[in-house]
Amino acid sequence: MANTWYIAKRELFGYFGSPLAYVFIVIFVALTGAFAFYIGALFERGQADLQSFFIYHPWLYLILVPAIAMRLWADERKSGTIELLMTLPIEAWQAILGKFLAAWATIGLALILTFPMWITVNYLGDPDNGVILASYLGSFLMAGAFLAIGSCISALTKNQVIAFVVSAVICFLFVMSGAELVLNFFRAWAPEFMVDVIGGLSFLTHFEQLTKGVIDLADLVFFLSFIVFWLFANTIIVEMKKAD
Repeated sequence: MANTWYIAKRELFGYFGSPLAYVFIVIFVALTGAFAFYIGALFERGQADLQSFFIYHPWLYLILVPAIAMRLWADERKSGTIELLMTLPIEAWQAILGKFLAAWATIGLALILTFPMWITVNYLGDPDNGVILASYLGSFLMAGAFLAIGSCISALTKNQVIAFVVSAVICFLFVMSGAELVLNFFRAWAPEFMVDVIGGLSFLTHFEQLTKGVIDLADLVFFLSFIVFWLFANTIIVEMKKAD
């Protein structure tokens, strides 16, 4: 794993050596706070919990995570540094995992910096901290799933804008796949087992279970296997590009 950590550190220095990480963190912290206090009416609800805080995470990730993921490989391909990276004595999967972990750690830091919200609700009342902890875990895992999709799509193109748009669209499909509107469309002509499969792919369905404080192994496995699948696809794409 030494090579993976080397790539991860290289990427982290790259993030924090430029405004990218700082801009992402500031925007994420500011928007989550604004949505929770103003749109989610945290004080007006009269409940000491963070339900109004976490409910907007999928929609913020839908824009912010593809924005941070679009440069992972598209930038390397555009600048030509991917050829230099691939000449190093490392495997493609090590580079992919290192880049992914660095970006995921940046998102994790942004989540950690929202902890004053947790302190606030504990000051205002007596919230169920187990539910809040499970919600943070769910948010972090969901962000990793968004990021894995973005990383894979980024490897397909040199254009960061295309990588961003395609990643956001794919993530949106997985977010909305459990919505009744979508399921009713498929129920009109698809067999029930297919409808169940489509509904089971919804990020919202699994995330909402975790935000209720229910840490079900099935939800954890869903997000982790989703990350593994897209990183595996990412590895195949990078190997193919390297062979070109």
